[in-house]
Amino acid sequence: MTEAEAAAELERRAAEIARHNFLYHSEDDPKISDAEYDALVRRNSELEAEFPHLVREDSPNVQVGAAAAAHLSTVPHAAPMLSLENAFSEEEVRDFVGRIRRFLKLGPDAEVALTAEPKIDGLSCSLRYEKRKLVLGATRGDGTIGEDVTPNVRTIGDIPETLPPTAPEVFEVRGEVYMSKADFASLNQRQAEAGGKIFANPRNAAAGSLRQKDAAVTAARPLRFLAHGWGEASALPGETQGEVVRAIESWRFPVSADLKRFSTLEKMLDHYRTIEKGRADLPFDIDGVVYKVDRLDWQRRLGQVAKAPRWALAHKFPAEQAETTLKAIDIQIGRTGKLTPVARLEPVTVGGVVVTNATLHNADEIERLDIRVGDRVLLQRAGDVIPQIVGVVTRPEAHGALPVYVFPTSCEACGSAAVREDGEVDIRCTGGLVCPAQRVERLRHFVSRQALDIEGLGQKSIEEFFRDSLVHSPADIFRIKDHSDALAGREGWADISIRNLLDSIEARRQPPLDRLLFGLGIRHVGRVTGRDLARHFGTLEALRDTAARAASDENALADIVCIEGVGPVVAQAVVDFFAEPHNLEVVEDLLGEVSPPLFEVKTLESPVSGKTLVFTGSLETISRDEAKAQAEILGAKVAGSVSAKTDLVVAGPGAGSKLKKAAELGIEVIDEAAWNAIVAAAG
Repeated sequence: MTEAEAAAELERRAAEIARHNFLYHSEDDPKISDAEYDALVRRNSELEAEFPHLVREDSPNVQVGAAAAAHLSTVPHAAPMLSLENAFSEEEVRDFVGRIRRFLKLGPDAEVALTAEPKIDGLSCSLRYEKRKLVLGATRGDGTIGEDVTPNVRTIGDIPETLPPTAPEVFEVRGEVYMSKADFASLNQRQAEAGGKIFANPRNAAAGSLRQKDAAVTAARPLRFLAHGWGEASALPGETQGEVVRAIESWRFPVSADLKRFSTLEKMLDHYRTIEKGRADLPFDIDGVVYKVDRLDWQRRLGQVAKAPRWALAHKFPAEQAETTLKAIDIQIGRTGKLTPVARLEPVTVGGVVVTNATLHNADEIERLDIRVGDRVLLQRAGDVIPQIVGVVTRPEAHGALPVYVFPTSCEACGSAAVREDGEVDIRCTGGLVCPAQRVERLRHFVSRQALDIEGLGQKSIEEFFRDSLVHSPADIFRIKDHSDALAGREGWADISIRNLLDSIEARRQPPLDRLLFGLGIRHVGRVTGRDLARHFGTLEALRDTAARAASDENALADIVCIEGVGPVVAQAVVDFFAEPHNLEVVEDLLGEVSPPLFEVKTLESPVSGKTLVFTGSLETISRDEAKAQAEILGAKVAGSVSAKTDLVVAGPGAGSKLKKAAELGIEVIDEAAWNAIVAAAG
């Protein structure tokens, strides 16, 4: 790999990892498994080791967590809440102990005692006590600044309001807020019955529950707390890690029953194996074992590097695995026409869950695995959540006797050609809305909770109505009242359920434009982009007309491209959507049934009202998202690129080509301080 290629990959990985950090820590909505995330970070570390002079300021190896959520106030940590270095093999653990010996200049026979305890998969939390009274509860945040969740932690029964008289004047207890497996299952059952959010796993449920704006919501959730360390302390009740944690336990905090001290590496690794073997029987989720140097004077000497202490290590578990037989490979067709291969498996239990299906992602993945129907395969639940096939375990001679899987070149639903677009790994059906599979998936998407949110139209109902020719397009949904007689007498459709469905449909006759745009299923247009487009154009007609002109008018295309968060790829997808005659027919038909109101954002009068702004360079006092929100509240539009339509550029340190273009066009440029003054003056 050349230096230029390494620099480019490090830049891509820094952005990708930062995005997943934000989704995990700030949104409680991870999109990849822990194992996949760990693989990204390890690859980044390997590149940095090979090219140390290319280490970036935003490297994941110097970042901790993510910024605090906007709906919670922030608080600085008196002592940083660091993350831990990870190990994935016993050899790496041996290297860790060896590094400690070398750093402290210990002889080969000197005892290095360490504590070992399960690494619980929860949300890190710091509890500050002053004069032995709880005064602050805070999440990790970015390690330096966390979220103030004091009212919320007071609702957790495991957390005492006061410490005993023997406790120090100032002491921060640190640990994990979590939810037990049983409580998680019960919570999801209640959420499903109430039509609420279904959580992906106990960690997400705990994080979402603790980080509520309303503490009453937190109080209604079954949260627990497990202590494993401390932050700032006016005095320490012990001289070793184990002694201080036992003192914390005596103050009525729960600590792990599997916390033990070891003076030999081999016994500590035996403890790891014992915990791994029994992890399924624990009442809560764990993803490894944490080792810490027991002597606190040694901890102080060892100190830290970047975001992690030298004296602690997280020994992660491998994903739980099992063998099973591949019975078939089916193709699922999504609303965008993507053909996704799905492995149908002989049922097998992995990590306490019976797995019968696993995604194979795409044709390249099937070729990489060289997987064939009839193979014995090794299956794992990555991050203990997502089933995936790791590899083939069939004997070579038996494997060779099985036919090679041939990926379809046509769509099984409509017969249209299935092709791979340039530069993409996915193969897509070219049938568009002619394809019944895509039409059903698009209809399901249109009525989904994130789009028009029409209750009573689930997957089964949409498939049934499409099959019986009651619904073929989004507009047909609003005409289903004309077929109410056809609904009567169907299984599961009593008079009250029909009335509720029709009422729910009628209530969506004036859908918000951003939801409608998302519901149309335009490629690359998610909820956020839909809102950006709605804010910029105000009406569906204005967007449609601009997109139509953009097919031959560069200025019209630029009007879409310049929208912050859109860019050329999304803009072209929007233009292509409205250039398709059938899509225009669908939109026109729909506009005959619905009337989305003008999309407006409540704004304040300000000097930038009605103007188009561009932010460029680094912002030092606020995030880019916050600056964009401020501009919108002040009545301004935020664009992603500088053009003749730009009225004002706010430039921070590192501003480059956008600042140069602003100068060429004679556009006014101000710095961040001047922008903050405009915001403050607007009140």
